[in-house]
Amino acid sequence: MIRKATIQDLATIVRFNLSLVKEARGKELNATTLQKGVQAVLKDGDRGFYTVAEMDDQVVSAVLVTFEWSDFSNAWFWWLQDVYVEPDYRQQGIFRALYQHLKDEATQSNACGLRLYVYRGNERAQAVYKALGMMPSDSLMYEETL
Repeated sequence: MIRKATIQDLATIVRFNLSLVKEARGKELNATTLQKGVQAVLKDGDRGFYTVAEMDDQVVSAVLVTFEWSDFSNAWFWWLQDVYVEPDYRQQGIFRALYQHLKDEATQSNACGLRLYVYRGNERAQAVYKALGMMPSDSLMYEETL
């Protein structure tokens, strides 16, 4: 079952995000800061929303969706962030189902596209995204931590 996350999913999403960053980047996040950040989204839909997938009566996957306005398209891009599937549930089509669900919702909301970023070294994830029909963007991302 795929559904929008609620505040009851807070601890699970925090655990997923801690695991995601450790697995993908070999880094540790501050759990208190992360919990406050996840909670902020769950309490304020203007910040975005989490969608979760359940199997065997437990949440096994989560994706954060945030929004970027495109003046060029006069529409919203939906950014998929913090994509995580529990290791025991990978390669079972769970993310494919989540992606299709979100793609359908974005289409119904008149979004102009789906975007996500992936770490350059995460070739397995890149292959999954390409298999779903996503293509590398022409743009590069730059950032400065403040």
